[in-house]
Amino acid sequence: MADQYDLIVIGAGPGGYIAAIRGAQLGMKVAIVEREHMAGICSNWGCIPTKALLRSAEIYGHMNHAKDYGLTAEKFGFDISGVVKRSRDIAAQMNNGVQFLMKKNKVDIIWGEAQITKPGEIKVGKPTKEPMQPMGPVPKNTLGEGTYKAKNIIIATGARPRVLPGIEPDGKQIWTYFEAMKPETMPKSVVVMGSGAIGVEFASFYRSMGAEVTIIELLPQILPVEDAEIAAMARKRFEKRGIKILTEAKVTKVDKSKSGVTAHVETKDGKTQKVEGEKLISAIGVQCNTEGLNLDKLGVKIERGAIVIDEHGRTSVDGIWAIGDVAGAPMLAHKAEHEAVITVEAMAGHKVHGLDKLKVPGCTYCEPQIASVGLNEAKAKELGRDVKIGRFPFVGNGKAIALGEPDGLVKTIFDAKTGELLGAHMIGAEVTELIQGFVVSMNLETTEEELMHTIFPHPTLSETMKESVLDAYGRALNI
Repeated sequence: MADQYDLIVIGAGPGGYIAAIRGAQLGMKVAIVEREHMAGICSNWGCIPTKALLRSAEIYGHMNHAKDYGLTAEKFGFDISGVVKRSRDIAAQMNNGVQFLMKKNKVDIIWGEAQITKPGEIKVGKPTKEPMQPMGPVPKNTLGEGTYKAKNIIIATGARPRVLPGIEPDGKQIWTYFEAMKPETMPKSVVVMGSGAIGVEFASFYRSMGAEVTIIELLPQILPVEDAEIAAMARKRFEKRGIKILTEAKVTKVDKSKSGVTAHVETKDGKTQKVEGEKLISAIGVQCNTEGLNLDKLGVKIERGAIVIDEHGRTSVDGIWAIGDVAGAPMLAHKAEHEAVITVEAMAGHKVHGLDKLKVPGCTYCEPQIASVGLNEAKAKELGRDVKIGRFPFVGNGKAIALGEPDGLVKTIFDAKTGELLGAHMIGAEVTELIQGFVVSMNLETTEEELMHTIFPHPTLSETMKESVLDAYGRALNI
């Protein structure tokens, strides 16, 4: 007899394990299938360990500028093996934490490769590759190969690095984020192909640690999803830090030698130039993990590589749901987690609101940090909205000056007729923490008047947010 569940989740990343927990909270008998690593890419190879690396780089950067704070720091440096070990230890801690949550919520863990044989049934075989376990062996007390049945199945298999033909990562000289996160030695120079969040975070890390860095971006703007004004400020700051940037440039070929790599780059004028580096990091995006699930035979609809879902996570086949990266952009852990709750509650018959993608914040943890939510200026105007735009620079904020972080900007976009906050875009110290204030405001449908009457504590960086709102209506006080 096959084991019978109310819900089986395929994939134990941020979306998957949250779906499993919410299902258990609602009284469902739940199992989760994983083939590589509990907690998924985010906690093992993405969100969390990269922030650990960037934190080490941030502290090292402060040490290099100790004199600016009246401090003396002599004979300091870094041990890259220690930096990497701290990051990997944190990944292992997160991994173990998710295992604990599964046990606490009585969720069965099934270890292996899942295939949906028909709606309501999966077959689990051996993993096709070695588990990527930062903490070591496969979790104890897990189930294994076999057939399992469930009333509902959620696909939460995530995504993996996209590969360009002819520029395939080899793990030695051409890296994906997997290798870039655990260098055995610090390269003297790095070429980063792609300037999205992953690309600029690694560019920022390696530059902070002393490497010469070149970013190559196909589009005219780095950080293509961000507001153009914020992206331009980011580029200026990156270049001030010594990062070289080529936009409207395409890597056509990469030559490898004992000393490193040579990227052949075609620029917008049709000319080709060579960019050399010890390592090349391929950060040109990700592709959904839909292979091996038997989706085509089941009739699950896929468009542009992603599973098509409705606002509650339903696919085109009854009883099969999808969440997170495998269901398309924005490919962010917090979006996956929110989708997980929506989907499980809809499955349970609750009345739930669908995900509003415009209210999903985006954060990039480079130096300087970048964060945004809602429409950017160009998109708002493209949609025909009459807008009021406010700007407030960090240099006008007392806390930013006291921190030694005067370079930054908060930009807010309002509907001129209704006062609706359409979007907020930020660059500067700790803006990834500040953006949630605007996210809450948008979810509560707060108007400019209500924001103006909100008291922000002094001295804090958050005051830049209120001043930006005031500026949109010609009422800024501190500039």
